[in-house]
Amino acid sequence: MKRRILTREEWIARKRRRRRRAIATVGIMLLLIVALIAFLVFQIVKTNHNNDGVEQLASTLTKELNLKTDYLTPNPYSRPQTEINGIEGVVIHYTANPGTSAANNRSYFEGLAKKHTTYASSHYIIGLEGEVLQIIPLTEVSYASNERNKDTIAIECCIPDDTGQFNTATYSSAVTLTAALCVQFDLKEEDILRHYDITGKNCPKYYVEHADAWEQFLEDVMEKVKELKVLYKEQT
Repeated sequence: MKRRILTREEWIARKRRRRRRAIATVGIMLLLIVALIAFLVFQIVKTNHNNDGVEQLASTLTKELNLKTDYLTPNPYSRPQTEINGIEGVVIHYTANPGTSAANNRSYFEGLAKKHTTYASSHYIIGLEGEVLQIIPLTEVSYASNERNKDTIAIECCIPDDTGQFNTATYSSAVTLTAALCVQFDLKEEDILRHYDITGKNCPKYYVEHADAWEQFLEDVMEKVKELKVLYKEQT
């Protein structure tokens, strides 16, 4: 079939239509780009704002908890540097070696790099005087809670005797630290676990054998969460 030759007027009209469609397409693309940039800027500002609040809250808690950072040396047995898969819970443990300090237990975990006897660690260790040592970054897994290592923060608590009950100072810091983590990662009461709840191990011993004591711990944590949320809002 022979193609019809356009007149000059038809050719000009077609060219104008194509130009209008091109301009419209470019305009839509520019609007989408502007919208995307605006969204990204909003998210960055929002994130920075939230991070500032979290950092301020963390600073306050560092003073209240006597929290110090002393990371383990990277090694396959206690600090594998495996990236954590988001924070979905906090797991409470006890050291099972009465009378030892937070520093003593850190040394034990550090020593596994040479001893190669087992795989073990935690993110935090709370001592008998309420001092808190963070020994693994919250961006990395610790070897503490088996299949939940991938998405939980582990808190190891020192104990004064064989009952496994935390003394007043350790208990207070455990409540405050757990509550702070709940605020920071938007965790609920059901996200606070005992090692026992994951594997059936008698850990933390006293709070497995005394269910009422564990319920009281959860209640105290959630009360502290309310306090910290007020503090968080004031600082942000």
